[in-house]
Amino acid sequence: MNYTLNQLEVFLKISQSGSITKAAELLHLTQPAVSIQLRNLQAQFDVPLTEVIGRKIYLTDFGKEIALAAEEILNQVYAINHKTAAYKGQLSGRLKISVVSTGKYVMPHFLGDFLQLHPNVELTMDVTNKRNVIESLEQNDVDFSLVSVLPKKPDIEKLDLLPNKLYLVGNKDKIASVDKNSAEIFKNETIIFREEGSGTRQTMEAYLHRNDIPLGRKMQLTSNEALKQALIAGFGVSIMPLIGLKHELNSGDLVILPAKNLPITTTWSLIWNKGKKHSPAAAAYLDYLQRHRNRLVSDKFRWYEEYSV
Repeated sequence: MNYTLNQLEVFLKISQSGSITKAAELLHLTQPAVSIQLRNLQAQFDVPLTEVIGRKIYLTDFGKEIALAAEEILNQVYAINHKTAAYKGQLSGRLKISVVSTGKYVMPHFLGDFLQLHPNVELTMDVTNKRNVIESLEQNDVDFSLVSVLPKKPDIEKLDLLPNKLYLVGNKDKIASVDKNSAEIFKNETIIFREEGSGTRQTMEAYLHRNDIPLGRKMQLTSNEALKQALIAGFGVSIMPLIGLKHELNSGDLVILPAKNLPITTTWSLIWNKGKKHSPAAAAYLDYLQRHRNRLVSDKFRWYEEYSV
């Protein structure tokens, strides 16, 4: 047998996520690349590792045993890498962060310089909706989570990173139909929501309820990118975080629409379980952010801080 560490890592991620597509996202690979690695690993065994029922992939009993073995092997490899780095006096270890979906426009800018300073720190970042982010925190599966709406549980500590500003957004054809500070657009246009469990949806629903705004037609989409494309195509309007709209606003594909009591402002916060004993890598990262947060905001988010409607 001649399987590689890369094949084992891909197979383990498939076993954990239950999906080739999701594994590809987590590993920052294309779906065909993950499928090829799975096929090459399977070719070395006479017994099937997986089976496909409908459109879902499942591990066989043998596949589950191989996944457990792969996890043990990879953990040993990580331990060797960390011990080597520690012997050289370098910071090492794994940093695990879960991020709400819109946070993908925020978190990388607070990570890049730190990872360059400490190349032996291995990052795992899961980008998902708020419900899954909080679940990973409750189960203590991550060091930190990035949210824009603080959870009611578990008990947490936090470090505020950046304001989160949400505006009413549509394509350029919508602007002509809007009277300044008018709620008429909410009655006349299709209002596009994110899925249940999304922090953006939670903030949007709270705004509509607080301002007693009646709605007409509704639509639900499960990602920011899908929502943006729907807005560009003229499907309706939505309340969205400014942080993810830089390209579309600069190109003119989308515009900010005037509406009463907008923007909504929340805060992007890095949170962790209260009393958590951080690993050396996590403790070093938290210290780095506490010392460099203001500089990072100034360097990485100048356009955002200076943006005005």
